[in-house]
Amino acid sequence: MIELNVTGMHCNNCALSIHKLLEKKGLHNILVDFASEEVKFSNDDTASLPGIIKDIEGLGFKVVDDPATQITPFYEKVENKFIFCAVLTAPLLLHMVLPWHFLHNPIVQLLLCLPVFLVGCLHFGKSAINSIRGGVPNMDVLIFVGSTAAFIYSLVGTLQNMGEQYQFYETCATIITLVLLGNVFEKRSVTQTTSAVKDLIKIQQVNANRVVNGEVEIISAKDVRPGDTLIVNQGDKIPVDGEVLSGSASIDEAMLTGESLPVEKEKYDTVIGGIELMKKAQAAKPPVQKLGDKVASIFVPAVILISIITFVLTYFAGHTSMQTALMNAIAVLVISCPCAMGLATPTAVMVGLGRAAKNGILIKGGDTIEAVAHTKYVVFDKTGTLTTGKFRINEIKAEGDASVEQIRGVIMAIEERSSHPIAKSLVNELKTLPQIKVILKSSKEEKGLGMRAEDVEGNHYFLGSGKAADESGFNISLYKNQKLLAQIAIDDEIKPDAAMLIAQLKKMNIIPVLLSGDKNNRCLKVAKLIGIDDVHSEKLPEEKLTVIDIYKQKGKTVMIGDGINDAPALTKADVGVSMNDASQVAIQSARVILLNTDLHSVVKFLQISKHTLLTIKQNLFWAFAYNIIAIPVAALGFLNPMLGAFTMAFSDVVVIGNSLRLKRKKLGPPAP
Repeated sequence: MIELNVTGMHCNNCALSIHKLLEKKGLHNILVDFASEEVKFSNDDTASLPGIIKDIEGLGFKVVDDPATQITPFYEKVENKFIFCAVLTAPLLLHMVLPWHFLHNPIVQLLLCLPVFLVGCLHFGKSAINSIRGGVPNMDVLIFVGSTAAFIYSLVGTLQNMGEQYQFYETCATIITLVLLGNVFEKRSVTQTTSAVKDLIKIQQVNANRVVNGEVEIISAKDVRPGDTLIVNQGDKIPVDGEVLSGSASIDEAMLTGESLPVEKEKYDTVIGGIELMKKAQAAKPPVQKLGDKVASIFVPAVILISIITFVLTYFAGHTSMQTALMNAIAVLVISCPCAMGLATPTAVMVGLGRAAKNGILIKGGDTIEAVAHTKYVVFDKTGTLTTGKFRINEIKAEGDASVEQIRGVIMAIEERSSHPIAKSLVNELKTLPQIKVILKSSKEEKGLGMRAEDVEGNHYFLGSGKAADESGFNISLYKNQKLLAQIAIDDEIKPDAAMLIAQLKKMNIIPVLLSGDKNNRCLKVAKLIGIDDVHSEKLPEEKLTVIDIYKQKGKTVMIGDGINDAPALTKADVGVSMNDASQVAIQSARVILLNTDLHSVVKFLQISKHTLLTIKQNLFWAFAYNIIAIPVAALGFLNPMLGAFTMAFSDVVVIGNSLRLKRKKLGPPAP
């Protein structure tokens, strides 16, 4: 996957033009995000990369190493362009109200308008031409055509001394100045919509286990240096790119292949690290955005056609003056606003993702927001999700002549190599208790069953439940060389807010379901205490897939889990939700990560998704309604071009402003 930092994208139309260019070149897995200024794609031929960069820059954009360190020249800043144009445009407008006769002089007006027009040509003209070359004409085409028509008409009138009725320099200058003002507000607003997401990316940390002189130290992945030796445990994320020195594993490479099936890796194989959750999130489009994108792509040619028809009908059929017909046609060009449609969805998604992030909810894709809009079932794993995942050993029942200290030593040696919540809890408890140390030669985790291990003396161990665990209080069995060594009774506590969450879901007409690999009596006990009626227990990972599939056929299904054995089910569900302290495989499989482990985040996630989708619909309604009403009004001559430019310049701000309301909007309970 190749990633480029591309500056100069202002809205979704800009992103569409780059996307279309890369598609024409036969590239795959294309992601273009105008807000974070990122372009990603898969390219087998790295030698063609310079040509791809050249073509992107040929569209008027700039490929840079790091946007954060990129310094924009003074004359290229849109704020400075606006100030320059505003200073020269003010006298052109004031000549209509001030008794200064020299301002009425067409040569003076030409001299005042010409620099503004040149700025407009460089700013809008360059963008307009490049967008046409890219096959996705943007709003700048309309601004450039409208302002150029007013300037040329006025220039011809001045050169031929046709009088004041042929002077529309103030129209040309005002259109350019007001649209630049709109760009200033738009730039600042879009920056605000992405701020929370950028903050979250900064705090997302990936750790690595580095081996130094036989000891293991935990460091940040960014501190890993070439030549370092790292240990990766079962369920952990690969922190950096590297080569396997010893051992074997099944690696989830979904980010590269798009397949949920793991890839087997052995000695000397290459592994790829790092999943950029938030960066991929903003690029994923909700289905509701597709209509806006399609309309925006054909919008500009349609508006130009309407403008030409307006001129022809007004001048020839309406028998009006050339000036009136031209002004009506220009008004149609400058009042229309395809950018509002292009900004309607992504700005709302970015603010929604940002607010979720501030509440400790990491949503991997904008399409996830719409996927949960009509959730009917929420399926919970039990251990570590509805319960704390902090287990305590109630009793160890030794078989034969094995001592409790020996059994503790074996359990400790095996479980410290696992990422399962039960293993973590047992390790924390056992490390303070007396035990006889056991040194293992190898270990392997089996999904949904337990751990197998071999010590340096050649003894084989199995620790787990599987289908054979005792239905009494003993729920974990330890075998040595296929003979029962001990039975262990463990228990964990239900999270304090679990019952409240289930009650809230029921009020929202969402049916809670318990799906677990744990024993039936334990699952029924937990379900009864918190109010869940539908219980599926003793399910292996493959069986969980079947259960999820059944519920998906009945309605939208959300799965919430945390373990390695939940990973397939999280992928299978319409939306998978994982806890932050879950195994990395579960986190990768889920589309939503709850950074806070309190279950109230589930309701908050549903609320934010609902209100984000509502905001998207409001934005699209405004964008379509504005254009449907404004264009005919301008065509009929009820709006002059200057007022049209003012209205258009702030239509984008209305859309972005409505999206920004999501930052502080009071969230009510999600609708059923």
